[in-house]
Amino acid sequence: MIDDMDRTILRTLELDGRLSNTALAAKVGLSQSACLRRVQALEDAGIIKGYRAILDRSKLGGGLKVYVAVGLSRHLKEDQTAFERAMDTAREVRECHNVSGTVEYLLHVEVHDLAAYKHFHTEVLGTVPQVASITSYFVMASSKDERG
Repeated sequence: MIDDMDRTILRTLELDGRLSNTALAAKVGLSQSACLRRVQALEDAGIIKGYRAILDRSKLGGGLKVYVAVGLSRHLKEDQTAFERAMDTAREVRECHNVSGTVEYLLHVEVHDLAAYKHFHTEVLGTVPQVASITSYFVMASSKDERG
């Protein structure tokens, strides 16, 4: 069970996972040893799953962000598994979520430009036999993004 101090530590690390233990302890108002024990306990419990660098994809040739709603032709486990395997190997797919609603999957796709997305749409999604429908939502701007 986590308490308010653990939640404060988690919020602080979500904003800056590179904080040293000394800086984190100062920000949350704990001694360094108490802070370190809490962070290690959160890691051991699997609440903190890891730390990662957040990249500016536009500077790496990923300037176009698209959310793609994908409907499958059948609602069978084997079809879901096959689709997920195909998305695991698609380098354009940053996230693949099985969702409820009118479609089975929501993808977060990042590519260089519209031509690269057309290639992904046709040559990747268009070749997966389980896919019945594709609806693309192009991101115009993002006013908030707290993903780590």
